[in-house]
Amino acid sequence: MTGWQTLLYKEVLRFWKVAFQTIAGPVLTAMLYLLIFGHALESHVKVYGEVSYTAFLVPGLAMMSLLQNAFANSSSSLIASKVMGNLVFLMLTPLSYMNWFVAYVGAAVVRGLVVSVGVFAVSALFTPISFVAPLWILVFAILGAALMGTLGLIAGLWAEKFDQLAAFQNFIVMPMTFLSGVFYSIHSLPPVWQTVSHLNPFFYMIDGFRYGFFGISDVSPWLSLGVVAGTLAVVSVVAVALLRSGYKIRS
Repeated sequence: MTGWQTLLYKEVLRFWKVAFQTIAGPVLTAMLYLLIFGHALESHVKVYGEVSYTAFLVPGLAMMSLLQNAFANSSSSLIASKVMGNLVFLMLTPLSYMNWFVAYVGAAVVRGLVVSVGVFAVSALFTPISFVAPLWILVFAILGAALMGTLGLIAGLWAEKFDQLAAFQNFIVMPMTFLSGVFYSIHSLPPVWQTVSHLNPFFYMIDGFRYGFFGISDVSPWLSLGVVAGTLAVVSVVAVALLRSGYKIRS
């Protein structure tokens, strides 16, 4: 195996060894959201015409779980290695900064996709799931996981302790995720909050992903694709630049 493949295997194995926590836990959390919100609001909220509210929730919850776990995988791996002091062993290897980037982001994508598939598998027990445009589903799932894995890489490089990483997740990732249309269509919001939602890149990830299931979305899937791809390009450039400079890992 080449260097980046070995590091990718190590990162995948890291979360797979504790799958009960990293895979089963997030799937259970998503199911609790589905059961509680679906049961409480099924007869009160109408979205996308004939689409039931429970069916509407499933893609949003799957994408939310994917995004949060992709971020958690790369960020937690880096900060744990820095705090425990074993990052130096990785630095002794002849791996380039691009090897690091591909391996950490790749493992984050794998974990995000596995969790998302788990959410769908359990959700199928509660509501029928349609797949109108599977290619759109796959594209937004991969792009979204890669974006959050890259953002997690940046957060892991920046943070020097777990408290800082928790603050990044609690005050940036979590609010932007919950305010992205997971539990509602933005057309149900007042105009000012619709405008705010359009400034949130997480909204485009979830809306484009949901389009693949129903063929209906709040904005054009092509617009969502452009925003998500552009955001991924920006954060990737930042992450690669930080890795190349050895930001907070060579001191």
